[in-house]
Amino acid sequence: MHIEKTKIKDLIILRSEVYKDNRGFFKEIYKKKILKKKLIFDCVSRSKKNTIRGLHFQRKNPQGKFITVVQGEILDVAVDLRKNSKTFGKFFSIKIKEDSNFSIFIPENFAHGFACLSKTCTLYYRCTNYRHKESETTLRWNDPDLKINWNIKKPILSMKDKSGILLRDIKKNLSYYQLSKQS
Repeated sequence: MHIEKTKIKDLIILRSEVYKDNRGFFKEIYKKKILKKKLIFDCVSRSKKNTIRGLHFQRKNPQGKFITVVQGEILDVAVDLRKNSKTFGKFFSIKIKEDSNFSIFIPENFAHGFACLSKTCTLYYRCTNYRHKESETTLRWNDPDLKINWNIKKPILSMKDKSGILLRDIKKNLSYYQLSKQS
């Protein structure tokens, strides 16, 4: 297992070796000595094709997320919302399939979302902090300043995700949206 850097500082891909034989495969997903992050909260998410979830973040108690696709295929998207970052407001996207040999770590103070590209998809993710419902916030999935190509014509969205805020709203009121120190 080794770390691969992305164009956004601290957002990393963790590549695993996959051992295959006639029975199937085996791969290691997480090693504390490699990632060196305290992951305290585990979640599983299942979605159907054309579902977009996100872009979610917590203003207080921000969560870093270690994401693995267990079944299906997704387009995973992370938006840098770290106030003093050189890549503030920039996004990173990557397709991840169940047979990909990598997972992704998204640091704290990033908005995160994904689109289900297969019939169904199941994600397993570990977080650096617990859910803080009072500060959950959604950055609009189709923000015109981000111009994310989700590759979905008719997305399935929750009401929360349809009514997210815009990046320009965050920029106008950084003190409200950046209550936690930069990771």
